[in-house]
Amino acid sequence: MKKSLLAIGIFGLMTLGLQADPATIIKTKCQVCHGASMEKQALGKSKIVNTLSTEKIKTDLMGYKAGKLNQYGLGATMWGQIKPLSDADIDALAKYIPTLKK
Repeated sequence: MKKSLLAIGIFGLMTLGLQADPATIIKTKCQVCHGASMEKQALGKSKIVNTLSTEKIKTDLMGYKAGKLNQYGLGATMWGQIKPLSDADIDALAKYIPTLKK
């Protein structure tokens, strides 16, 4: 029992700080459809994400993560992209993306 709790505690500490930086998340998950600065409409359908507020971005990303949002018929694509992200990753993205507006 003690070994199990120790292993869980160590794993929990290891996962702290493994949050990806938002620029890396964009580069690996978002830029193909939304552009490097989040300046494009995904598949010509979505809003330009870098023009949205931090609150709107976070609300939408959390909706996609929960599998409940399907804007512009892009839900299935977004669900797959967002589901692996932590709430901290989503919060960091929501704060970072509006800074990319030129």
